[in-house]
Amino acid sequence: MEAKKLAELKKCATEIRMGIIEGVHAAGAGHPGGSLSIADIMSYLYFSEMKVDPQNPKDPNRDRLVLSKGHAAPALYATLALKGYFPVEDLKTLRQANSHLQGHPDMKKTPGVDMTSGSLGQGISAACGMALCGKLDKKDYRVYAIVGDGESEEGQVWEAIMFAAHNKLDNLCIVIDYNGLQIDGPIHEIVSPAPYEEKITAFGCHAITMDAHDLNAIEAAFNEAKTVKGKPTVIVAKSVKGKGVSYMENQVKWHGSAPNDELYEQAMAELKAQL
Repeated sequence: MEAKKLAELKKCATEIRMGIIEGVHAAGAGHPGGSLSIADIMSYLYFSEMKVDPQNPKDPNRDRLVLSKGHAAPALYATLALKGYFPVEDLKTLRQANSHLQGHPDMKKTPGVDMTSGSLGQGISAACGMALCGKLDKKDYRVYAIVGDGESEEGQVWEAIMFAAHNKLDNLCIVIDYNGLQIDGPIHEIVSPAPYEEKITAFGCHAITMDAHDLNAIEAAFNEAKTVKGKPTVIVAKSVKGKGVSYMENQVKWHGSAPNDELYEQAMAELKAQL
């Protein structure tokens, strides 16, 4: 990746992280940890990979993204705002009663949201339906789904992956955010879904493992996915929960907690220093 593009995407990722902290702090609630872990992926998808137009959010030929781990909505909202779907100032209304930015994505209220999600395990099935529809309609759009590693303990996730492989949905790219932590603790202490790569391959999909915070690795993974024919691709994105905010990194308590005023200032100062 050329230096200029890399710098731009890094800046976008940092601004997405700032938007996450802004929203969660203003709401006094939310899920910063798993939102911060996908910021680099969101930056790449929306500012390099996906064919989308904020001026035409329902374009039938657009690429689609389903945030199956819907509790990471702050990351999606921050990305959509930065892309121009709605004002960045709206992020401060997160979770307020009359806001279009609820705790989980709502496709009927928020421009740019392709699928309502939040009930874990279900979003990936919706993504499969979108990809199959694209095949039946002979469209060339691609569908992306972001799944949590804790979420991947759900049986429906694996049923959907089998469905995708059976239907040869090579226009579908699933990303598993493998940060190793879920609300109850480390995933290996709850119900470990590892090893991912062997299972993904056994289920009939193409498996790729990447560093979720290395934009060059992210670009290589998505480029590889586009060359795969006759089967879907599942990318195992090894990430750090809370990435970018020192006191949140690898700390399970920040799965679903909002920073107080002092910690908000610290987080924003750290992120501004990364710009």
